[in-house]
Amino acid sequence: MKELNDNMAKKKIAAKSTELDAKEFFAAISDIEKEKGIPKSYMLEKITQALVAAYKKDHEGITDNVVVDANEELGSVRMFVKKDVVEAVDNPHTEISLEDAHKALPRAQLGDVLRIEIKPKNFGRIAAQTARQVIIQGMREAERGMIFNEFSSKEHEILTGTVTRVDERNGSVAIRLTSGSEFTDAFLSAGEQVKDEVIREGDRVRVYVVEVRQANRGPQVLISRTHPGLVKRLFELEVPEIYDGTVQVMSIAREAGSRTKLAVWSDDENVDPIGACVGPRGQRVNAVVEELRGEKVDIIKWSEDPGQYVAAALAPADVISVTELEEGKSCRVVVPDDQLSLAIGKEGQNARLAARLTGYKIDIRPASDPEPPEEEDPKPPKGAKYVCKVCGYVAGAEKPAGGVCPVCAESQFVNINEAVESGEEDIKIEE
Repeated sequence: MKELNDNMAKKKIAAKSTELDAKEFFAAISDIEKEKGIPKSYMLEKITQALVAAYKKDHEGITDNVVVDANEELGSVRMFVKKDVVEAVDNPHTEISLEDAHKALPRAQLGDVLRIEIKPKNFGRIAAQTARQVIIQGMREAERGMIFNEFSSKEHEILTGTVTRVDERNGSVAIRLTSGSEFTDAFLSAGEQVKDEVIREGDRVRVYVVEVRQANRGPQVLISRTHPGLVKRLFELEVPEIYDGTVQVMSIAREAGSRTKLAVWSDDENVDPIGACVGPRGQRVNAVVEELRGEKVDIIKWSEDPGQYVAAALAPADVISVTELEEGKSCRVVVPDDQLSLAIGKEGQNARLAARLTGYKIDIRPASDPEPPEEEDPKPPKGAKYVCKVCGYVAGAEKPAGGVCPVCAESQFVNINEAVESGEEDIKIEE
């Protein structure tokens, strides 16, 4: 008798082990919510989908008539298959005979839909594996979604990361970025690194988040150390007036590692925008320069007046005059002779940055030669003859001095070849 009782006890324990413990189930997803930050409702949805998918895989012919009822308040997780009560069963997966229905529910009638509970212990090994895979995939998707949401909110911001790996082959750098409770790995390509800047494994570096994309393997964070936005955000961190909007950054032109020009403006007459950026004893701008590893920063005052704006943009060079030209956004700038090389800058850098900053094409001239040479008429092709359209005088291969006909004193010369092409064959020609 004792042996029989022991065997029965073992069977009960074995049966219990194959069944889903609801308390442990809800405790597990609560732990996942605390550790991973994944909402419990999301996990419940994924797990119920996994259970249904697992059952369908082990039972061919099952359609959408399988439902899972997970009730945390009652501490129960139950699965049901819905079957229509019919006289003759054509599909045993979706239908049940009236006779069999009466065994489960004596009051069942034809046309009723019966919910028949399925015990988890009926799941096979493949079903269990399927459920596990779906749950894991659901957790991964949730984590990726949370990472994407966290880092997409950091677009156009500065993040600090730790260098985890430096690829000597292509120069790219792997950086572990952290934001809130989330972290991800991003790659700083060689093209987004400052020239001659040395980055070593273990270094903590600040990077500018250019864009966050959804990729097959999870969120992809595009970062840069050369983007002009990095300079703007660094000044926001160091200058309270920029952070609160009292001083506005109107434009930035940057050649990373070498020089940056920053145009600032304030509508508050009591605030000096340049002084606010420089800070007491240059502390604010020096902090930015230090982060940029010695990159020079020119801070100029933005102006609605193109002349003033362009003149300021060419600092540190002095400007005598600025003249706007008719062809598009372009201007001619006259500087003292001894300031010409300073205005242009080494390899044209100062003029180039000023043009980017203002959006103007800038022609820089010395005071000794403020006007560019007049464009001469192109020399006619060899053997060409010019003829006066008024009197027919043939001038030869070139026009007379000043383009004035010595015979009739008119200035209406035309190339004979061009006259023929334009249909002016009737021009009078006096040899």
